[in-house]
Amino acid sequence: MGERIIILMSKDDGGSDACGATDDGPVAPTTQSEFGLNGVERATKRLFDLVIVFVFVALFWWLILLVMLAVRISSGSPLIFGHTRIGRGGKEFTCYKFRSMVPNAEEVLENLLATDPAASEEWLRDFKLKDDPRITAVGRFIRKTSLDELPQLWNVLVNDMSVVGPRPVVRTELTKYYGDSIGHYQSVKPGLTGPWQVGGRNDIDYAGRVAMDRQYVEKWSLLSDVLIVLRTAGVIFSRKGAY
Repeated sequence: MGERIIILMSKDDGGSDACGATDDGPVAPTTQSEFGLNGVERATKRLFDLVIVFVFVALFWWLILLVMLAVRISSGSPLIFGHTRIGRGGKEFTCYKFRSMVPNAEEVLENLLATDPAASEEWLRDFKLKDDPRITAVGRFIRKTSLDELPQLWNVLVNDMSVVGPRPVVRTELTKYYGDSIGHYQSVKPGLTGPWQVGGRNDIDYAGRVAMDRQYVEKWSLLSDVLIVLRTAGVIFSRKGAY
Protein backbone atom coordinates (compact mmCIF):
# COMPACT_ATOMS: atom_id res chain seq x y z
CA MET A 1 0.00 0.00 0.00
CA GLY A 2 1.42 3.36 -0.96
CA GLU A 3 1.61 6.42 1.24
CA ARG A 4 -0.95 9.12 0.59
CA ILE A 5 -0.76 12.64 1.99
CA ILE A 6 -4.06 14.13 3.15
CA ILE A 7 -5.11 17.32 4.89
CA LEU A 8 -7.31 16.69 7.93
CA MET A 9 -9.54 19.77 8.21
CA SER A 10 -11.20 20.77 11.45
CA LYS A 11 -14.96 21.08 11.58
CA ASP A 12 -17.06 22.81 14.18
CA ASP A 13 -19.84 20.50 15.25
CA GLY A 14 -20.61 21.62 18.76
CA GLY A 15 -17.27 21.08 20.51
CA SER A 16 -15.83 18.18 18.51
CA ASP A 17 -14.41 17.71 15.05
CA ALA A 18 -13.41 15.04 12.58
CA CYS A 19 -9.67 15.14 13.08
CA GLY A 20 -8.98 14.32 16.70
CA ALA A 21 -9.66 17.60 18.46
CA THR A 22 -9.83 17.85 22.20
CA ASP A 23 -13.20 17.96 23.91
CA ASP A 24 -12.65 21.69 24.46
CA GLY A 25 -12.83 22.52 20.75
CA PRO A 26 -11.29 21.98 17.32
CA VAL A 27 -7.58 21.94 16.65
CA ALA A 28 -5.78 23.61 13.78
CA PRO A 29 -5.59 21.63 10.52
CA THR A 30 -2.61 19.29 10.38
CA THR A 31 -0.96 17.24 7.70
CA GLN A 32 -0.95 13.51 8.38
CA SER A 33 0.42 10.50 6.50
CA GLU A 34 -2.37 8.02 5.83
CA PHE A 35 -1.51 4.39 5.21
CA GLY A 36 -5.02 3.38 4.17
CA LEU A 37 -6.47 0.46 2.26
CA ASN A 38 -7.29 0.83 -1.42
CA GLY A 39 -10.76 0.16 -2.82
CA VAL A 40 -10.22 -3.55 -3.51
CA GLU A 41 -8.70 -4.10 -0.07
CA ARG A 42 -11.60 -2.31 1.62
CA ALA A 43 -14.14 -4.41 -0.30
CA THR A 44 -12.28 -7.61 0.62
CA LYS A 45 -12.12 -6.62 4.28
CA ARG A 46 -15.83 -5.74 4.28
CA LEU A 47 -16.77 -9.11 2.77
CA PHE A 48 -14.65 -10.84 5.40
CA ASP A 49 -16.43 -8.85 8.13
CA LEU A 50 -19.89 -9.86 6.89
CA VAL A 51 -18.96 -13.53 6.60
CA ILE A 52 -17.60 -13.58 10.18
CA VAL A 53 -20.67 -11.80 11.59
CA PHE A 54 -23.21 -14.06 9.91
CA VAL A 55 -21.32 -17.26 10.72
CA PHE A 56 -20.84 -16.25 14.36
CA VAL A 57 -24.48 -15.30 14.87
CA ALA A 58 -25.67 -18.50 13.18
CA LEU A 59 -23.48 -20.64 15.46
CA PHE A 60 -23.61 -18.71 18.72
CA TRP A 61 -26.97 -16.89 18.85
CA TRP A 62 -27.70 -18.87 22.03
CA LEU A 63 -24.60 -17.44 23.71
CA ILE A 64 -25.77 -13.90 23.00
CA LEU A 65 -29.14 -14.72 24.59
CA LEU A 66 -27.45 -16.26 27.64
CA VAL A 67 -25.36 -13.14 28.23
CA MET A 68 -28.45 -10.97 27.87
CA LEU A 69 -30.26 -13.10 30.44
CA ALA A 70 -27.32 -13.04 32.87
CA VAL A 71 -27.05 -9.25 32.71
CA ARG A 72 -30.81 -8.86 33.16
CA ILE A 73 -30.96 -11.14 36.20
CA SER A 74 -27.84 -9.72 37.87
CA SER A 75 -28.42 -6.00 37.53
CA GLY A 76 -31.64 -5.29 35.65
CA SER A 77 -31.95 -2.97 32.67
CA PRO A 78 -30.66 -1.60 30.41
CA LEU A 79 -28.88 -4.60 28.92
CA ILE A 80 -26.74 -2.66 26.45
CA PHE A 81 -24.52 0.34 27.02
CA GLY A 82 -23.59 2.74 24.24
CA HIS A 83 -20.64 5.15 24.26
CA THR A 84 -19.26 7.53 21.65
CA ARG A 85 -16.07 6.36 19.93
CA ILE A 86 -14.04 7.67 16.99
CA GLY A 87 -14.18 5.71 13.73
CA ARG A 88 -12.72 5.92 10.26
CA GLY A 89 -12.14 9.46 9.05
CA GLY A 90 -12.68 10.84 12.56
CA LYS A 91 -16.41 10.09 12.42
CA GLU A 92 -18.09 9.63 15.79
CA PHE A 93 -20.31 6.58 16.29
CA THR A 94 -22.04 4.80 19.16
CA CYS A 95 -20.09 1.71 20.17
CA TYR A 96 -22.23 -0.90 21.94
CA LYS A 97 -21.43 -3.33 24.75
CA PHE A 98 -23.40 -5.46 27.14
CA ARG A 99 -23.63 -3.46 30.34
CA SER A 100 -21.02 -4.72 32.81
CA MET A 101 -21.31 -1.93 35.37
CA VAL A 102 -23.83 -0.79 37.94
CA PRO A 103 -26.55 1.52 36.58
CA ASN A 104 -25.10 4.57 38.39
CA ALA A 105 -21.57 3.94 37.13
CA GLU A 106 -20.80 7.60 36.35
CA GLU A 107 -21.70 8.69 39.88
CA VAL A 108 -19.58 5.89 41.40
CA LEU A 109 -16.61 6.86 39.22
CA GLU A 110 -16.85 10.56 40.09
CA ASN A 111 -16.92 9.78 43.81
CA LEU A 112 -13.97 7.38 43.52
CA LEU A 113 -11.77 9.79 41.55
CA ALA A 114 -12.57 12.59 43.99
CA THR A 115 -11.56 10.53 47.05
CA ASP A 116 -8.84 8.14 45.83
CA PRO A 117 -5.69 9.81 44.39
CA ALA A 118 -4.20 6.48 43.24
CA ALA A 119 -7.35 5.60 41.30
CA SER A 120 -7.46 9.10 39.83
CA GLU A 121 -3.86 8.77 38.62
CA GLU A 122 -4.56 5.35 37.12
CA TRP A 123 -7.65 6.66 35.32
CA LEU A 124 -5.83 9.66 33.87
CA ARG A 125 -3.01 7.39 32.67
CA ASP A 126 -4.96 4.42 31.26
CA PHE A 127 -8.63 5.46 31.05
CA LYS A 128 -9.25 2.17 32.90
CA LEU A 129 -9.18 0.89 36.47
CA LYS A 130 -7.81 -2.54 37.33
CA ASP A 131 -9.99 -2.82 40.45
CA ASP A 132 -13.07 -1.00 39.19
CA PRO A 133 -15.85 -0.82 41.83
CA ARG A 134 -18.42 -0.06 39.14
CA ILE A 135 -18.20 -3.56 37.63
CA THR A 136 -20.77 -6.16 38.67
CA ALA A 137 -19.98 -9.84 39.31
CA VAL A 138 -21.45 -10.90 35.96
CA GLY A 139 -19.82 -7.88 34.37
CA ARG A 140 -16.37 -8.95 35.56
CA PHE A 141 -16.81 -12.35 33.90
CA ILE A 142 -18.09 -11.04 30.58
CA ARG A 143 -15.32 -8.44 30.45
CA LYS A 144 -12.58 -11.01 31.12
CA THR A 145 -14.00 -13.23 28.37
CA SER A 146 -14.80 -10.27 26.05
CA LEU A 147 -18.44 -11.39 25.90
CA ASP A 148 -19.43 -7.83 26.78
CA GLU A 149 -18.33 -6.81 23.28
CA LEU A 150 -20.74 -9.09 21.40
CA PRO A 151 -23.15 -6.18 20.64
CA GLN A 152 -20.36 -4.73 18.51
CA LEU A 153 -21.34 -7.32 15.92
CA TRP A 154 -24.10 -4.83 15.17
CA ASN A 155 -21.50 -2.06 14.80
CA VAL A 156 -19.70 -4.27 12.27
CA LEU A 157 -22.94 -5.03 10.41
CA VAL A 158 -23.82 -1.34 10.00
CA ASN A 159 -20.23 -0.57 8.89
CA ASP A 160 -19.12 1.54 11.87
CA MET A 161 -16.54 -1.07 12.84
CA SER A 162 -14.62 -3.98 11.38
CA VAL A 163 -14.07 -7.42 12.89
CA VAL A 164 -10.34 -6.62 13.09
CA GLY A 165 -8.81 -3.19 13.58
CA PRO A 166 -7.48 -0.75 16.17
CA ARG A 167 -9.37 -0.75 19.46
CA PRO A 168 -12.08 1.98 19.35
CA VAL A 169 -11.10 5.01 21.43
CA VAL A 170 -12.71 8.20 22.68
CA ARG A 171 -11.59 11.53 21.25
CA THR A 172 -9.58 12.46 24.35
CA GLU A 173 -7.49 9.28 24.05
CA LEU A 174 -6.89 9.87 20.35
CA THR A 175 -5.66 13.40 20.94
CA LYS A 176 -3.59 12.60 24.03
CA TYR A 177 -1.82 9.42 22.94
CA TYR A 178 -1.79 8.96 19.17
CA GLY A 179 0.26 11.98 18.07
CA ASP A 180 1.45 11.53 14.48
CA SER A 181 -0.36 8.16 14.38
CA ILE A 182 -3.83 9.76 14.39
CA GLY A 183 -3.90 9.49 10.60
CA HIS A 184 -3.19 5.76 10.83
CA TYR A 185 -5.98 5.19 13.34
CA GLN A 186 -8.49 7.19 11.29
CA SER A 187 -7.59 5.50 8.00
CA VAL A 188 -9.38 2.26 8.96
CA LYS A 189 -12.45 1.27 10.98
CA PRO A 190 -11.83 0.27 14.60
CA GLY A 191 -12.13 -3.44 15.31
CA LEU A 192 -14.04 -5.81 17.55
CA THR A 193 -10.67 -7.48 17.99
CA GLY A 194 -7.21 -6.45 16.89
CA PRO A 195 -3.46 -6.51 17.50
CA TRP A 196 -3.79 -5.11 21.03
CA GLN A 197 -6.28 -7.77 22.10
CA VAL A 198 -4.10 -10.65 20.94
CA GLY A 199 -0.80 -9.00 21.87
CA GLY A 200 -1.25 -8.68 25.61
CA ARG A 201 -4.29 -6.45 26.18
CA ASN A 202 -3.93 -4.52 29.44
CA ASP A 203 -0.41 -5.86 29.98
CA ILE A 204 0.66 -3.53 27.13
CA ASP A 205 1.20 0.15 27.91
CA TYR A 206 -0.52 2.79 25.80
CA ALA A 207 2.54 3.63 23.72
CA GLY A 208 2.84 -0.04 22.80
CA ARG A 209 -0.81 -0.16 21.87
CA VAL A 210 -0.45 2.83 19.53
CA ALA A 211 2.62 1.21 17.93
CA MET A 212 0.63 -1.99 17.36
CA ASP A 213 -2.21 -0.06 15.71
CA ARG A 214 0.22 1.80 13.46
CA GLN A 215 1.99 -1.39 12.37
CA TYR A 216 -1.34 -3.12 11.74
CA VAL A 217 -2.45 -0.36 9.35
CA GLU A 218 0.88 -0.11 7.55
CA LYS A 219 1.20 -3.89 7.03
CA TRP A 220 -2.45 -4.84 6.61
CA SER A 221 -3.36 -8.00 4.73
CA LEU A 222 -6.39 -10.28 4.74
CA LEU A 223 -4.16 -13.03 6.13
CA SER A 224 -3.26 -10.84 9.11
CA ASP A 225 -6.98 -10.37 9.86
CA VAL A 226 -7.60 -14.13 9.63
CA LEU A 227 -4.70 -14.86 11.99
CA ILE A 228 -5.86 -12.26 14.51
CA VAL A 229 -9.38 -13.76 14.53
CA LEU A 230 -7.94 -17.23 15.13
CA ARG A 231 -5.64 -15.98 17.91
CA THR A 232 -8.52 -14.11 19.56
CA ALA A 233 -10.22 -17.37 20.58
CA GLY A 234 -7.10 -18.49 22.46
CA VAL A 235 -6.72 -15.13 24.18
CA ILE A 236 -10.36 -15.17 25.32
CA PHE A 237 -10.01 -18.61 26.88
CA SER A 238 -6.71 -17.72 28.59
CA ARG A 239 -8.07 -14.31 29.77
CA LYS A 240 -4.46 -13.04 29.72
CA GLY A 241 -4.24 -9.31 30.30
CA ALA A 242 -8.00 -8.92 30.75
CA TYR A 243 -9.72 -6.90 33.46
